[in-house]
Amino acid sequence: MDLRTYDTPEHAAARERFAALPANAVNWIAVWRRNYLVWRKLALASMFGNLADPMIYLFGLGFGLGLMVGYVDGVSYISFLAAGTVASSVMMSASFESMYSGFSRMHVQRTWEAIMHTPLTLGDIVLGEVVWAGSKAVLSGAAIMVVAGALGYASFPSMLIALPVIVLAGLAFASTAMIVTALAPSYDFFMFYQTLVLTPMLLLSGVFFPLEQLPAGAQAATQVLPLAHAVALIRPLMLGRAVEHGGLHLAVLAVYAVAALLVALVLLRRRMLR
Repeated sequence: MDLRTYDTPEHAAARERFAALPANAVNWIAVWRRNYLVWRKLALASMFGNLADPMIYLFGLGFGLGLMVGYVDGVSYISFLAAGTVASSVMMSASFESMYSGFSRMHVQRTWEAIMHTPLTLGDIVLGEVVWAGSKAVLSGAAIMVVAGALGYASFPSMLIALPVIVLAGLAFASTAMIVTALAPSYDFFMFYQTLVLTPMLLLSGVFFPLEQLPAGAQAATQVLPLAHAVALIRPLMLGRAVEHGGLHLAVLAVYAVAALLVALVLLRRRMLR
């Protein structure tokens, strides 16, 4: 039923529930808390799943390639890789939560429709979902950072300054993935985003090797990739070095977080009104 074709008070109230913007600054917390209460029942399995893959990359490539590569930018290869692994884990965790879990709650379980029978609007729900996905990403990234610090692959306490960057990066990737969720007809659609966007970004953003090793054209293209800016901020902070062009990197991540969220809100409102 298309609610836009009705003018009765009942349908006007229904349209308000489908408002693209959050009703206020705190309603999203209820959605975040709802997702947290569901997640904590399977918290251990969820955390293991989020950490297993990046840890395999860290230690498998770190010790394997590290023996051949030796040192990169003045540090051991595994130390160089640790910061990239933190950033890539944030990207993957936020993206997968926004896509697969978000799509399940929106389309399969119809949890969003149930929530919109409360005073919460669609904007509140989407904001809560994005912050929740960003929260899970922070948990994954911070856990890897702690392991790296405990093993001597990161500098303490300077690595703690990277936590706000991880938060911002998590929101940026969660918001961007929410656009994909708004457009997805089924779970299979997410494979296109994973294969055509996430995987190339993983390989071109300085996670596994310095960006200077890329051709000039590819280096220029990386300037629009959020993961490249996240790595550029997280790596020096974890290694106890000064950050170059920090304002630019933060601005790019902030633009992705805000602009992608606004686009996702518009697309999701259009989808839910069909």
